[in-house]
Amino acid sequence: MNPRPQTTLSDLERALLDRFQQQLPLSPTPFADMAKQLGTDEETVMQTLARLQAEGAISRVGPVFRPHSIGASTLAAIAVPPERLEEVAEIVNSFDEVNHNYEREHQLNLWFVVTAEDGVAVQRVLHAISERAGLPVLDLPMLADFHINLGFSLQWN
Repeated sequence: MNPRPQTTLSDLERALLDRFQQQLPLSPTPFADMAKQLGTDEETVMQTLARLQAEGAISRVGPVFRPHSIGASTLAAIAVPPERLEEVAEIVNSFDEVNHNYEREHQLNLWFVVTAEDGVAVQRVLHAISERAGLPVLDLPMLADFHINLGFSLQWN
């Protein structure tokens, strides 16, 4: 993914990035509802979000559910030899159950979250990733639930 070049964002892009970090409309037509609030049309909202995602300005658009309120999930980590990091990250990303992964400066240098319909399915995915990567996967299940609000007001120059 190529980072978005340093350009000025349009008013619509700024509003989408700032206003809908939280409180995404919970309805059968969330993008149409967003468009109405912004004074534009649904297609423009969808195209703008798709473009921002393709350009790397945003990573995803979608809800975040409290862990274990729908299905099961776990945090996992792998110690990946540096020369295999991209290859193993692609393996991890090939699973629909993986929400995201990220590199950390640690012996366990590739971390990711797996979400599936139940704990058995989560374990099945972890095992499959381990088999395909040829590396052990460390399962780090949540012991305590903490809610961290990651929404924040963006500062525009």
